[in-house]
Amino acid sequence: MGLTKRIIPCIDVDLDDEGDAAVYTGVNFENLEYTGDPVELAKKYNEAGADEFVFLDITASADGRETMLDVVNRVADECFIPLTVGGGIRTKADIKETLRAGADKVSITTGALERPELIEEGAAAFGSQCIVISIDARRRYDDAGDHFYEDEDGETVWFECTKKGGREGTGIDAVSWATEAEERGAGELFVNSIDKDGTKDGYDIPLMKAVGEAVSTPLIASSGCGGPEHMYDVFTEANADAGLAASIFHFGDYSIEETKAFLDERGVPVRR
Repeated sequence: MGLTKRIIPCIDVDLDDEGDAAVYTGVNFENLEYTGDPVELAKKYNEAGADEFVFLDITASADGRETMLDVVNRVADECFIPLTVGGGIRTKADIKETLRAGADKVSITTGALERPELIEEGAAAFGSQCIVISIDARRRYDDAGDHFYEDEDGETVWFECTKKGGREGTGIDAVSWATEAEERGAGELFVNSIDKDGTKDGYDIPLMKAVGEAVSTPLIASSGCGGPEHMYDVFTEANADAGLAASIFHFGDYSIEETKAFLDERGVPVRR
């Protein structure tokens, strides 16, 4: 199966009613529920054996504001594993400030879709390894895409990129965008499924396979993980390089160690 697979917890961060940063979980990018404090969760996962950690400011792009760099800085102080930060990153200066705040990598969605040259600018200035392109994809059952696949029910489907936290469609085919992002210098692809987000019924395997077969850039699979068996599926069926999960770790359904033990017992190489 090749290189060691990575297990990555993710926190979706927003401002609460008092204007303080808080972690939320939801379903299909909606119906957000308070989950905890970002700094405390970073500390928890750093100690729990996570391979990396992802911090997403989930309303920065939609609200047109900057990323919460003060919170990123406090998270980075507790996080001694690679930290990826996304949300509201639109310019090379934004990338620089996010890295300066303590991020090891930046995740860019809307900013890259609206100005693809940002990928090349970021890769040239900071190295491809710092540039993660996040794809918030949703299923479409019409003929407007570039690449078509079969879903679990035998229906023909394509995957559309969305932006601004899934609030706006773009008409851009996710597989076409993945290959363009790779060509422009993205060091990693972070693929989210709006249809699977928060459902806990497994990753969108057709989506992950479609992207994974189109590119050679490392793929982080996100959205829909309900347990270690779903990570096993996405590693063995879609050959993802990393599995990301949120609620199963936040609410204690499974620990990082339990997840790694499950995978290790089934021949999936993990770091323990």
